[in-house]
Amino acid sequence: MTTAPNRPWRGVVVATALPLTDELAVDYDKFAEHCAWLVENGCDGVVPNGSLGEYQVLTPEERAKVVETAVAAIGGARVMPGVAAYGSAESRRWAEQARDAGCASVMLLPPNAYRADERSVLAHYAEVAKAGVPIVAYNNPIDTKVDLVPELLAKLHGEGYIHAVKEFSGDVRRAYQLAELAPELDLLIGADDVLLELALAGAKGWVAGYPNALPAASVELYHAAVDGELATAKKLYEQLHPLLRWDSKVEFVQAIKLSMDIVGRHGGPVRPPRVPLLPEQEAAVRAATEKAVAAGLA
Repeated sequence: MTTAPNRPWRGVVVATALPLTDELAVDYDKFAEHCAWLVENGCDGVVPNGSLGEYQVLTPEERAKVVETAVAAIGGARVMPGVAAYGSAESRRWAEQARDAGCASVMLLPPNAYRADERSVLAHYAEVAKAGVPIVAYNNPIDTKVDLVPELLAKLHGEGYIHAVKEFSGDVRRAYQLAELAPELDLLIGADDVLLELALAGAKGWVAGYPNALPAASVELYHAAVDGELATAKKLYEQLHPLLRWDSKVEFVQAIKLSMDIVGRHGGPVRPPRVPLLPEQEAAVRAATEKAVAAGLA
């Protein structure tokens, strides 16, 4: 089994929202500035071209330039692009693009064009691993309908295909089974609203959404949680949870971008088929964000 030379996915790694102009063009200058701002505020790295980064609606040219922009802004060791695609060959090409741009790792969903079986999942990760860049698996059975259960993750790790997993099932019980089956596989918190539970279960990192708007408070929460400072962590978690839970909702991109706009960052609009928040949704996000700002968390 191959071992990763280091583990750049540890700590708070932000799945970056992608700033768009009113005309829905990618604002690369604002994106570069955003990546640098996140690092300045204590985040350890970024994941461009994840679902929060709207990778599905980018052209290939835009998708490549997003990766190159992040690397130029903060250095490749801090950049872990999403390389999901319908086909394994295309995912491998995106992994090679990330590698050639200087990235130290990539994040990969299982096949997501259909409900893939275990053999297909293993073949998919084997193919992308040929790019030679360490892979963090992304388990999102809600959206992909393919569940990377602990037994399957242990197989993927045992074959040397993956070094960590972003766990978004919401089932915190899996952390303990995964630790038994694959103790060297790094568990990364994949949903903001189970952060405390998975941190206490031994998570080594957080692929995070809401630090796009509130990085300093989010970083403080993460470190308090993993360091076992429960009084601090629980208070921050309760204060932030009205926002963190949006990370697990269908409208998470719109919600996080709105919070960014409210705190003075540029989130901007979303590309179709996503549509703006409903008035009541916008009011809820706005109220929760303004409450966090008033509490000194921005």
